[in-house]
Amino acid sequence: MKTMTYRQLGGACDKEFHANTFDEIEAMSKSHGMEMFQKKDKAHLVAMHKMKDLMESSDSNAMREWLQAKRKEFNALPERG
Repeated sequence: MKTMTYRQLGGACDKEFHANTFDEIEAMSKSHGMEMFQKKDKAHLVAMHKMKDLMESSDSNAMREWLQAKRKEFNALPERG
């Protein structure tokens, strides 16, 4: 099992996610983001706006490259019991 924080994933807080795969971490991150969006948490909304800008970037590879970098970061993390 590996751990990443929401901040490591481009978010606005240090909430930790624990998972065996990056896909699981990604799903947890999205769920937390949706929860914070519904609560209209200002810091999270700012972070989400930055992610939206990345997704809508004129560089069509920007989001894919960012996601690949995060996946690589996850894979390099040590396993924790």
